[in-house]
Amino acid sequence: MFEDREDAGRQLAGALRQYKDTPAIVLAIPRGGVEIGYQVANALDVDFSLLISRKLPFPDNPESGFGAIAEDGSVFIHPEAAQGIPPAVIDAIIEYQKEEIARRIKVLRDNQPLPELGQRTVILVDDGIAMGSTMRAAIKLCRAKKVERIIVAAPVAGERVVQEMQGLVEQIIILAMPRFFYAVAQVYRNWRDVSDQEVLEIMKKWRERPGGRKR
Repeated sequence: MFEDREDAGRQLAGALRQYKDTPAIVLAIPRGGVEIGYQVANALDVDFSLLISRKLPFPDNPESGFGAIAEDGSVFIHPEAAQGIPPAVIDAIIEYQKEEIARRIKVLRDNQPLPELGQRTVILVDDGIAMGSTMRAAIKLCRAKKVERIIVAAPVAGERVVQEMQGLVEQIIILAMPRFFYAVAQVYRNWRDVSDQEVLEIMKKWRERPGGRKR
């Protein structure tokens, strides 16, 4: 059990200590993954930025999804989950999420492009992995950018999704895989949604940290 995202991020950093002071970069998936990513990048003294990846929600159940899209247009769709959704509806959902991705890049990343990722080790971080759609879309983006190594890191995930991702990346680091996993929030004592403003405050803290990297 983690006290909060800050605590989980610090613990995750401990499991990633082999990457301390290396040319690796931590890419956090907003908004929940940003505090985690900040703690990891700060402890490891590596570069840090945000990678925008959005769930494709079911039309009648926005809390769940049938896939995800990353900021470069990389799309991952669970074929079984998407069965029965008309193609036109899927296209409309994708277009809506593209608009939200553009908004988040403008607001959360000050409209800046992703840092150069070619031939780098990328540590993809989120506050937990449920179905894994947003992480899979992020992985597809990283492969398209010709990164050298992808490490997926999160405080919690389901055993099945971890097994499914094993062949997609070079390393997966998960601190907790509950036997009965039903929600990321179950491993946090203090859990709440993260706002845009909180993300901006975390990124400001990153830029202003003494002696740190500024990216």
